[in-house]
Amino acid sequence: MRKYDIFKALRHHRILAEKRDPIYSQNKASKWIIGFMSVFVLLYLILIAVSLALAANESRRFTALEIIMAVMPMVMAVDFGVRWLSQQTPSQIIKPYVLLPLPRYACIDTFIFRSIFNWVNATWLVMLVPFCLMSVLFAHGFIACLLLLLAYQIMVFANSQWYSIVRTMVMKSQLWWLPTIAVYALIFSPIYIGGDVDFRRFLRLWATMGTWLDKGNPLPLLIAVALLVLFVAVNRRLQYSSVMAEIGRAPKTTTIKKVSKFSFLDGYGQVGEYLKLEIKSMLRNKNPRKSFISATVLVVMITLICSFSDVYDGQAMVNFWCLYNLVIYSAMLLVRVMCNEGNYIDALMMRKENILQLLQAKYIFFCALILVPFLLLMPTVITGKWSLWMVISYALYTAGFQHFMIMQTAVYNRTTTPLNTKLTSRGGLENNYFQFVISFSVFLVPMVVVSTISAIFSPTVTYIVMALIGIAFIATHRLWLRNIYQRMMKRRYQNMESFRSSR
Repeated sequence: MRKYDIFKALRHHRILAEKRDPIYSQNKASKWIIGFMSVFVLLYLILIAVSLALAANESRRFTALEIIMAVMPMVMAVDFGVRWLSQQTPSQIIKPYVLLPLPRYACIDTFIFRSIFNWVNATWLVMLVPFCLMSVLFAHGFIACLLLLLAYQIMVFANSQWYSIVRTMVMKSQLWWLPTIAVYALIFSPIYIGGDVDFRRFLRLWATMGTWLDKGNPLPLLIAVALLVLFVAVNRRLQYSSVMAEIGRAPKTTTIKKVSKFSFLDGYGQVGEYLKLEIKSMLRNKNPRKSFISATVLVVMITLICSFSDVYDGQAMVNFWCLYNLVIYSAMLLVRVMCNEGNYIDALMMRKENILQLLQAKYIFFCALILVPFLLLMPTVITGKWSLWMVISYALYTAGFQHFMIMQTAVYNRTTTPLNTKLTSRGGLENNYFQFVISFSVFLVPMVVVSTISAIFSPTVTYIVMALIGIAFIATHRLWLRNIYQRMMKRRYQNMESFRSSR
């Protein structure tokens, strides 16, 4: 087969695979919600375009081309971060095809091509096109406008490949975050290099590319093309080597010298045994351990920023970061409840109410994890930056209402998450949009509640109300956990089939 024929066949197969995926139907409602949210994002991009255009038209210091190129590093950084929500790497979806009589590099090339040329990568045109029409086309001419659009779009393509490289390497080792952070620190270095913090230095440096475009110099376009070619070449080789290394590796024989029995949990019956399982799963399995470490690092970073910096000292930001810090473990780990258990779901279904006791153990475990950010925030409280009553009330709210919301995903999660292998998977569609909606809600809903109560009452009353809401859900956790269990049992055969098919 020619490469073009392989591309058509694989593209058609991926479309069918996504439609036949076990979680496709359950995601329909969530996709509608994501669709509405996407519309608001597009409208927001148009608003940004209008604001930038008005600023460019009034500016006497920078031209329109210089302004839009000066903000390009920030646009690419946001684009890189957003891709973590949805975009998969080619190595994650190549596994079903490696045994077929097809050139493996042809398969890799096909998926890289699809990751570049898709509608998601055209999102930033919603901001660029209105800006060009309002400030670039008539002031600088059609050639400058075309060069700008091409340079930006090719940089978006290159950014998609940079993301794919970083995500693949981070999956292998979390230490790869260090060189990634170093790259962005270098890009934004003009802000802090020079003895003081000066954002104008950053703008002046990157605005130079806009000056070149204004003079008809294609150098920014050539730089973008060079980066795209480089990243595609690196990504192509990396994805191939990653897939081959994971598929061809021999199973390791592990000798356990010491087995932790966690005997202090023996007195809690079946719930205690599931608590042991939860702890051992994070200690012994690669993917749960990585997720736990990532969440811990994020908690520590946010705590350090809030404790030793005055950047987020406004009341709204204090509320947000306190709530966010306390819910990180649950938002990153508990939102996937039952996904790890999908590997052995048949064993869990053998005894009555096994799942209910498992849910109770998970709830207790993640309530206990709240103590980690709570204790880390104590220096912030001791120095007087944050109120102790605020931290306590938000911790109770997280243990109660936040966990109530997140654990609803147990009913709808039907995709098995591998415990150790990560780069390749049997199914290509691993994104549960219901999880995304819940994760978004646990950050949005508390801020709406806090803002509403704070607008009417004093901070002390706000903390009391938040604490009472949390205590109410903590006190009734057996009731709503049983409700979740009963709803799961009504869908058990459908869920079990999906768990098996996605292993």
